[in-house]
Amino acid sequence: MLSLVGAGFSRPWSGRLKAAPTSEGDRMMRIVLVIAVFLLSPAIAAAQKTAQDDPAVAEVLAFEREVEAAIVRGDVEFMDRACAPTFTFTHGDGWTTGGAPLRVDNRAQWMAVVKSAPYASRELDSVRVEMHGDVAVTYGRYVARMKRGDPERQQFDLWFERVYARRNGRWQYLSHRTVDGPHFSKIK
Repeated sequence: MLSLVGAGFSRPWSGRLKAAPTSEGDRMMRIVLVIAVFLLSPAIAAAQKTAQDDPAVAEVLAFEREVEAAIVRGDVEFMDRACAPTFTFTHGDGWTTGGAPLRVDNRAQWMAVVKSAPYASRELDSVRVEMHGDVAVTYGRYVARMKRGDPERQQFDLWFERVYARRNGRWQYLSHRTVDGPHFSKIK
């Protein structure tokens, strides 16, 4: 999570930056931030390999799609193998601005959600992977549609960050953290 509040911007990173009135110190902080972005860009680009560059990236993306399909099916057996014993799922982005998340599920709580199979669909979008040896960090968006509920809240999208680790030759899902959302929309 990149927080630019102290750098003269109006709120933590939400995809849009809104300049606020600044002092001389704030202007210097912006200059330092811009320089840091230019210096770190090559390192970030190197970490963000594509599936063509690194077969592990393709493995992680395929595993992430399998996880989403299992959640929609309510496939607790698959998710039991996929999730680490210490798995956590952080719902809602309230934590990004110093507040509380909507909810944090431990592994058992998340398995109960999966078992109830509440989703009609969960479609991944704009997913990127950072590889760090046997650890993968993914970030992107998914659009979910619930099977039941208030039509005004039956569909939502959110942006996430997830962590996976290769253990005993297979990928395991360690955590999910919502970084923006959920944003509800009416089903059309």
